[in-house]
Amino acid sequence: MPFMGTVSVDDFYTGTRAALAGGTTMIIDFVVPSKGESLLVAYDRWRQWADPKVCCDYSLHVCVTWWSEQVKSEMEILAKDKGVNSFKMFMAYKDTLMLEDSALYFAFEQSKRVGAIAQVHAENGSIIAEKVKELIDAGVTGPEGHLQSRPESVEAEATHRAITIAEQTNCPLYVVHVMSKSAADLVSQAQRKGLVVFGEPIAASLGTTGAHYFDKCWRHAAGHVMSPPLRDDHTTPGYLMDLLASGDLHLTGTDNCTFNANQKALGKNDFSKIPNGVNGVEDRMSVIWEKGVVTGKMDACRFVAVTSSTAAKVFNIYPQKGRVAVGSDADVVIWNPDRTRVISAKTHHQACDFNIFEGMECHGVPFYVIARGQIVRDPHGVRVVAGSGRFVPNPPYAEIAYSRIRRRDQINKPRKVEREPYKGEAITINNNDNASNNNV
Repeated sequence: MPFMGTVSVDDFYTGTRAALAGGTTMIIDFVVPSKGESLLVAYDRWRQWADPKVCCDYSLHVCVTWWSEQVKSEMEILAKDKGVNSFKMFMAYKDTLMLEDSALYFAFEQSKRVGAIAQVHAENGSIIAEKVKELIDAGVTGPEGHLQSRPESVEAEATHRAITIAEQTNCPLYVVHVMSKSAADLVSQAQRKGLVVFGEPIAASLGTTGAHYFDKCWRHAAGHVMSPPLRDDHTTPGYLMDLLASGDLHLTGTDNCTFNANQKALGKNDFSKIPNGVNGVEDRMSVIWEKGVVTGKMDACRFVAVTSSTAAKVFNIYPQKGRVAVGSDADVVIWNPDRTRVISAKTHHQACDFNIFEGMECHGVPFYVIARGQIVRDPHGVRVVAGSGRFVPNPPYAEIAYSRIRRRDQINKPRKVEREPYKGEAITINNNDNASNNNV
């Protein structure tokens, strides 16, 4: 994926190969149009990149990076004709990807109208832009500045704002990569109010912390740069896992976007230029098993839900995906809970030269992986074929979200009070006098 002046090193072949190696049999990638670019043109470009290379099935989210009547129209076409039922909006990356609140409102409103899920990257981009300037001026140019420019409160504020906009438009909301306790709490509170809000912690936020940003090795620290950042509170991963296990958070992703050392070095003198992104697509299943099941926080059934079946329901492809049953796709992972492996960049299947989980021992690994009826991983290794995956359309109006949305529409209809018209006097305003008063 093109991002921050470079292109991520994992393409659709190496990325989906790594996913299968780790026990993930389908991915959903993000289409990211440039500001002002047609969403349909960007979608077609992603399909051209993916179709010849994917080793497993895939779908696409589409990002809304600007707003116009054209964008509104293209969202409807994508939902009706192109198999897209989720649109992602950025509240960060000011002047490139970020949408202001009015555009967010319109994008949420249109997402709801076409039966899609609105997704958000929740950070206050305007505050971040100012914090970056302050830190650079103060001489903080290393990766530790990335965390300091994006404090937890900035993630929480944007999460609350996104939930508020979603409530006002009655649009189902999906908060991607929940990275902090406070953001997670806001998702949980919204659910308790009856709002349709899904929270997604990722392998990174569940498996490691932001303490790495303060490492003396620049390459090591930069290798962990992603947004929102990993939090340096060492209790955050366990807290997020507790909420995931209890159902306050719902499902897991990775936001996998990998860059090698020479690419991260674009920001060697300015942390704001370090390409944002880390690995996770290969290690997600093992990390969640290790941090969730091995610790006793969740059982195997909940593990299946947060890594597979809930996502299939949210993106409206259940029971085709996310279930082992007659008529469902033959995507099966046989899990060995007794086998262990140590995660390392030296042995992983991704193209990147760094792994944020380096040295983590995981108890629980995929033993056999079957995709579309073919064994693609066994104890002897991974055997995949480029282009063997297929695009899976995501239909609109996922029942897990829209059954409640429809009911809320009925309950929360605007109420009009019938009353006699006012017949008394009313003052008049002289526009010239008003203009004079404004100039005083």
